[in-house]
Amino acid sequence: QMQLMESGGGSVQAGGSLRLSCAASGYTIGGYCMAWFRQAPGKEREGVAALGTLGGSTYIADSVKGRFTISRDNAKNTLYLQMNGLKSDDTAMYYCARRPVGTCGGSSWLRTSDYNYWGQGTQVTVSS
Repeated sequence: QMQLMESGGGSVQAGGSLRLSCAASGYTIGGYCMAWFRQAPGKEREGVAALGTLGGSTYIADSVKGRFTISRDNAKNTLYLQMNGLKSDDTAMYYCARRPVGTCGGSSWLRTSDYNYWGQGTQVTVSS
């Protein structure tokens, strides 16, 4: 059974850092585009970052560029999101997701309907 399990969320003050992890089971993440999304209360789910295979094409949302980094450890079958310089606007539930192909599809990486597996989410709260 394929599963994604996020961890690493928590409460932090503005300017702080967190590292989110997404452990996959039931399949190997190295063969798929993997992404992080987030959803704040009352807002739509939005893409944060995505990482493809074969050269590891990386996509980062403008709102987090220069502060967040996406990476994966294929040996541990785990996806990461390093978040530095956190702001109150970063407060949200963070989800990892898998696209059923290795490429993230250029601008379509932001399309939630392109992802067929999702984790349960981990909450990130940033206080100012």
